[in-house]
Amino acid sequence: MRTVVAVDWSEQSFNAVKVVCRLFTHESLTLIHAVDLRPFENPLFAQPLGRKSAGVMREAMVAAGERLLDQTSALVPVTIPSIQRVYKIGNPAPVVLDAIRSARAHLVAVGSQGRGRLAELVLGSVSHRVVLHAPCAALLVRGDPGSLRRVLLTVEGYEDSLRLRSWLRTHRFSQPIELSLLTVVPAIPIGDSTMEFPYDKWTAEMDQYARQLVDETAAALRTMYPVVTAQVEHGDPAHCITEAAGHADLVIVGSHGWRGLEHFLLGSVSHAVLHKVTCPILLIR
Repeated sequence: MRTVVAVDWSEQSFNAVKVVCRLFTHESLTLIHAVDLRPFENPLFAQPLGRKSAGVMREAMVAAGERLLDQTSALVPVTIPSIQRVYKIGNPAPVVLDAIRSARAHLVAVGSQGRGRLAELVLGSVSHRVVLHAPCAALLVRGDPGSLRRVLLTVEGYEDSLRLRSWLRTHRFSQPIELSLLTVVPAIPIGDSTMEFPYDKWTAEMDQYARQLVDETAAALRTMYPVVTAQVEHGDPAHCITEAAGHADLVIVGSHGWRGLEHFLLGSVSHAVLHKVTCPILLIR
């Protein structure tokens, strides 16, 4: 696996390095740190302090970035054949996305401090912009759960199932895991209580479809992972997944490819889960 890890001085970023190194076997690993010096170009900052002071601050940030790469490199096992350190000056999110494309990465890992959805839209978040726009799978890490044995895999449909199974077949976990498969049947929205439609029939058909989906997916996954359980829940998918994630060390979700503002306006299960689940989340495209 070719992996890129975006690093900064946050605890979550250090956790991302440790978690991704434990989860998978890596062919190559790139640590990238980007420093945004645009604030120093603001006249309100540069003119009162003078060019010399701004230059000193810039040099200090560059030196700190090199120290950061030293410290995060020390967390990477020496068994990884190729370890690259990349330090660049620029807008962090585009820099990281360029590094992902250059490395032809299968996975990008980032730390997240857990901004809410409104804050993400208004203030921006490097980690969430990378996760949403990366052309590969993305691992979002807040805390380090220590053990990475209990994995919750959420499936929304057959297309989702095939994508997840294909990725997990190609990129195996480096240690034994217990895989819990979850599909959630959402409630049928009733706009008008006076409307007549076969609610019970539709609900039964949805439940049958969901049960068949999890059974077939679980059977396929057992050829790769011996311990696989499957369950069907009913209710709001994001809520059910968040509740189940409380017993997991890692949550895996699929993405249907929404981008930017569409996430906030239209919503998606995977995007909602990114903001509510506290354990590491692997988003597979």
